[in-house]
Parts: sequence; structure tokens; C-alpha cells
Amino acid sequence: MNPRVLKPEPLTAAAFAPYGDVISCNAAKEQRSINYGNTARFHDLARLDLTAEAGRATVSIFRSTPVPRPIDIKIMERHPLSSQAFYPLSGRPYMVVVTPKGDFSPGKLKAFLAGPDQGVNYHAGTWHHYSLALDAVSDFLVIDRDGPGENCDEIAVENTRVDY
Repeated sequence: MNPRVLKPEPLTAAAFAPYGDVISCNAAKEQRSINYGNTARFHDLARLDLTAEAGRATVSIFRSTPVPRPIDIKIMERHPLSSQAFYPLSGRPYMVVVTPKGDFSPGKLKAFLAGPDQGVNYHAGTWHHYSLALDAVSDFLVIDRDGPGENCDEIAVENTRVDY
């Protein structure tokens, strides 16, 4: 059987809206001047959802090893109790693979090529691949939930890859 091949599209707020938020200055709906005009605040870039079942927000750094091309998609995960936000710190593009909330559907997988100045916030329940660094080890600032309850479901994926 031939593999399902995903061709990534550029990450835009409109294309990614069914899965979450794009975190970037260009995606900001509101910009405010603060600190006596010395700082531009790009306001409210993502809808964080972290407090279900007595959860609390945590800030972490994930260090991701680059994956070989084409990228074999073997597992997807979702966080039913919370959103999960990633912002790249290493100045490199990375790959995002998602499918909608609900029952997992491999036929609905989509790939996005994220720029080095674009983060993503996966809405609660959105199926996504773990962070996919492309050309070098890459760090990501991650804002997610810590607390009681099962908040990570995984599902195996077969015969699927991202080619770019």
C-alpha cells in the first residue's frame, strides 16, 4: 500500500483556526503601546485553556531533535483537558501536523510549515504530533497544564508521512 503523503501548507491563522491559534505578531488582533511608548504589546494571541479539574498553567522548554525527511507520522496525541502552546526559541522553522477534535481520522490529517516567528496553541482535544524540529535541535517555550486527571491520549498512525 502506498503511503499517505501530506504536503505542508504555510501556517496561517485562517487555515489553522479549526485546530487552534497561531501565535505571532502578524496574527495579533490588537496591538497596544505600553511602557511609555517603549514597548509594543501584541495582545491576547491565544486562547489558553488550562484550569479544568484543578489544573494550573506551567511554562516549560522542550528541546526537540530534528527528524529525517520525509517525516514518518507514527503517533498523534491530544490533551482533552487543556490547550497546549508552543513557541519556537531557536529561530528555525518547524512542522505542525494536526487533525480535528473528536474521533481520530487519518484522512483529515493536515501538515503546516511554521515559520521561525510563529507559535501554535492547540485547542483542547485537537489531535497533533509532538514538536517536529526540522534541520537542527530546536527549543520551544511550552505553556500547558499540570494537574490531576488524564490529559494525554495517544493513537498510532500507519503509512503516513510528510514530504516537503
